[in-house]
Amino acid sequence: MLHEASEDTPAIAVWPGSAYPLGATYDGAGTNFALFSEVAEAVDLCLIAEDGTETRIRFEESDGYVWHAYLPTVVPGQRYGYRVHGPWDPAAGHRCDPSKLLVDPYGKAFEGSFDGDRSLFSYNMDIDGTDTPAPEPELDAAEAVKSDSSSTVEAPFEDAADLAGVEGESIDAAPIAHDDEPNNEFPQYDALGHTMTTVVINPFFDWQADRAPKRPYHETVIYEAHVKGMTINHPDIPEAERGTYAGLAHPVIIDHLNHLGVTAIELMPVHQFMQDQVLLDKGLRNYWGYNTFGFLAPHAEYSSLQSPGAAVTEFKAMVREFHAAGIEVILDVVYNHTAEGNHMGPTISFRGIDNAAYYRLVDGDLEHYMDYTGTGNSLNARHPHTLQLIMDSLRYWVTEMHVDGFRFDLASTLARELHDVDRLSAFFDLVQQDPVVSQVKLIAEPWDIGEGGYQVGNFPGLWTEWNGKYRDTVRDYWRGEPATLGEFASRLTGSSDLYESNGRRPGASINFVIAHDGFTLNDLVSYNDKHNEANGEGNNDGESHNRSWNCGVEGPTDDPEILDLRARQIRNIMATLLLSQGTPMIAHGDELGRTQQGNNNVYCQDSELAWMDWSLAETNAELVEFTRNAIALRAEHPVFRRRRFFEGRPIRTGEQARDIAWLTPAGEEMTPEDWDSGFGKSLTVFLNGEGIPEPNQRGERVVDDSFLLCFNAHHETLEFVTPDGNYAKEWTVALDTASRTGTSEKSIEAGTPVEVTARSLLVLRKTA
Repeated sequence: MLHEASEDTPAIAVWPGSAYPLGATYDGAGTNFALFSEVAEAVDLCLIAEDGTETRIRFEESDGYVWHAYLPTVVPGQRYGYRVHGPWDPAAGHRCDPSKLLVDPYGKAFEGSFDGDRSLFSYNMDIDGTDTPAPEPELDAAEAVKSDSSSTVEAPFEDAADLAGVEGESIDAAPIAHDDEPNNEFPQYDALGHTMTTVVINPFFDWQADRAPKRPYHETVIYEAHVKGMTINHPDIPEAERGTYAGLAHPVIIDHLNHLGVTAIELMPVHQFMQDQVLLDKGLRNYWGYNTFGFLAPHAEYSSLQSPGAAVTEFKAMVREFHAAGIEVILDVVYNHTAEGNHMGPTISFRGIDNAAYYRLVDGDLEHYMDYTGTGNSLNARHPHTLQLIMDSLRYWVTEMHVDGFRFDLASTLARELHDVDRLSAFFDLVQQDPVVSQVKLIAEPWDIGEGGYQVGNFPGLWTEWNGKYRDTVRDYWRGEPATLGEFASRLTGSSDLYESNGRRPGASINFVIAHDGFTLNDLVSYNDKHNEANGEGNNDGESHNRSWNCGVEGPTDDPEILDLRARQIRNIMATLLLSQGTPMIAHGDELGRTQQGNNNVYCQDSELAWMDWSLAETNAELVEFTRNAIALRAEHPVFRRRRFFEGRPIRTGEQARDIAWLTPAGEEMTPEDWDSGFGKSLTVFLNGEGIPEPNQRGERVVDDSFLLCFNAHHETLEFVTPDGNYAKEWTVALDTASRTGTSEKSIEAGTPVEVTARSLLVLRKTA
């Protein structure tokens, strides 16, 4: 088919194309476009010119509810969107609105911004009255139509309360007629010029000799980071690259991670996300990025090159640099909801394409959305095409972008079949059988806000999990909470109570004490209460039960004793994390002593409050070295990163020594009474380096040094006695959190006492 040329529009060749793959796919000769919509009655592909005008092309082909066409003249850099014609019937779950220029759910790059204009919303923001229906518009003939950003098309309306995420009563009306039809009662607002556009990309990239590091979990140390927050203030990164993928791949960042010993960087959301107008009106911004809609596109704002599609190439180059340094790249992905919010949110993509297919709607009230996420909507992971989108996105990031794994935000939502979280859900089945996705790191945030959403320990065998119980227990132990010894021992040894019964190993426990959500490590030991006033919500946002302890003074202080205690508590938590069985994750900047001034919810703080302060690398150089030393101790000694759980049995018949032993500070075996003591805050753990049952990758037996870990969470210094000569004849200090860098050369004979400073951890290595 050839769309005939007009005075303003050149002829455009349109071929039938293919229903697969979905999205816009450039093959070197032209571009195939394919869009799923079961509810659509017609679909217009809108090509957007440099001056903002559009050329509309009606799809003539539809196979299995996929609308498609091939345009041989369309090349990378072309901006486009869709207008979907179909029912406006919110009561039935349908919200088609062709006045909205919609971005492609399969878009691989985006340009521009959503400016908050009323045209982005499918309701009248001025009226408050009764239903005012208007006639259904007739569909245009299948021809290219030229329009500009001031033109108006049919628009349905609801009575607005506010933007996405705010509940309110809606008053729905049928679609308003085209502007050439009579009886229009409301102004018609076209979204062209106020919305982002999708960009056709060139998929070709020189990966050179790129190879995935493929580190096993027991050799992995994860570093959670924010692209902008980690780089925007670094003085050695060129100013044009700060806050970007190029900045993150700069040698100074990679050198810092390598110096620490980090093996994987977990990036907070880099899928294309949307700014929230409510925040913008307050002078704030969506900083974290958990407001995504472009599941195949790297966030364009993080590109140092602002040409259309440049973010894709820059992201690939970043991954290539990390891989060359032996560092894996893990993405924090948000497939549980989209940026469109609840029924009062904007119509930018999914809502206007096929609302009932993409979203979980309330049974018996299809006008409203199920909200298991606290964001206004939940993606419908029960629908085959929504599942296809998620799986296609995951495969794309592995095969085309070369990432090494994913952390799934609020993963319980994806596992809900009817309403309950189901570990036999279709989503888990698809991941399990996928030959690409099943072979990368899969990390669940195993909860959502819905009923029964807390699912720590319940994900299937392929999955690892953010272990929230580890976080809570370690925090409680080091702030001196009573009755924590038993659970502390379980968390320290890999949480076998959570993961062993379904065939998983210690690596399934992603151990963390600090993540982006909550206090920084510095603030955890400096504040009892959150201080989120800067967020503009009256300090009502964020978690109130932080399990934190300020060491005697709330916030900043110049008291040297309190500062010394806080520094020691930071080292205690960092050392515990890095010497626990499982997979450790540290949060960016904690190795520098980063503070957010007591704000535990900086999702909206795109400012110095949330960014890393690299001057702290010099101020707190000893903390950086302590962190490095603790990671190095873990890396050098497999007894701290076993692949299998401890058994607590003698390693050889007739011998006393077991793979692990629990001792009192007096050097005696722990009794049930010792474990049950509500005031017990100290213990010694013996890790037997000869009791590692699993071989290395060559099938060779693994033998390591043995260690004693002496934990003292009491407020006073205690005398620990090293056990008798059956364990060792001599011990040497391997790490001491009472030391600013953790180092010491002290040696101790078996059976002799050693002082362990109040609130500290002493690690001893067997040397004879």
